[in-house]
Amino acid sequence: MAGDLAGKRALVTGAGRGIGRAIAQHLAEQGVAVAVAARTASDVEDVVASLQAESSPHAAIALDLATEEGPTQLVKALSKFGAPEIVVHNLGGTCDVNDPFAPIEEWRKVMRLNFDVAVELNRSLVPAMRDAKWGRVVNIASVAAVELNGPPSYAAAKAALCAYTRCVGRLLGADGVIMSAVLPGVVETEGGYWEQQRSDDPARVQKYLDERCPLGRFGTPEEVASFVGFLCSDNASFNPGGVFPLDGGQLRGYAF
Repeated sequence: MAGDLAGKRALVTGAGRGIGRAIAQHLAEQGVAVAVAARTASDVEDVVASLQAESSPHAAIALDLATEEGPTQLVKALSKFGAPEIVVHNLGGTCDVNDPFAPIEEWRKVMRLNFDVAVELNRSLVPAMRDAKWGRVVNIASVAAVELNGPPSYAAAKAALCAYTRCVGRLLGADGVIMSAVLPGVVETEGGYWEQQRSDDPARVQKYLDERCPLGRFGTPEEVASFVGFLCSDNASFNPGGVFPLDGGQLRGYAF
């Protein structure tokens, strides 16, 4: 797979930590030049420092993409890096909006982070892929998109991202641009929620593993990253609009 990705350029959002960082590292190992975007400058600089290679000049871009100007600012920041042939939309989160009857402004905040930003960036970045007749867009969704799992606002936003992937992915495929989505289950990340729970409430962690995780463990960022790497490769060329669970068997639904 390294052969067909070497020399390409990729943008990974939400790449300062966790899954996004692992995706950036995996793509860099395949010879891809990676633009690492996240809010915290120290995080993106640390990621890029770990990727440095003379043959693949990487870029650290510190921006809050959820602001109204965020996507436009990112596109401008990419002018020196070059138009990416690969875009991985890893930006997302619950924004701590857990109340199903939260004010609509709170719902919009969650939708902005998990859906709107990806759509806006694609409007700017996908046309160059279509002109070149090659491109990859991978949307990181969640199993919450297709089953009762997580805050309703987050689940609704990720479900919208999956529907967008299916519809727009079908339209782009004929131009050699393959858009797909990945639905991770619970992935344990350094400094993340489940790592903290191992210290705060180990009994709850074990109960979740026993009841929800057939493999008896959580996923790792590297497992998600390697699957995303496949979806970015030429091996995924017959996959327009594909939506894939990557959950260790946690998801109990059938239809997508």
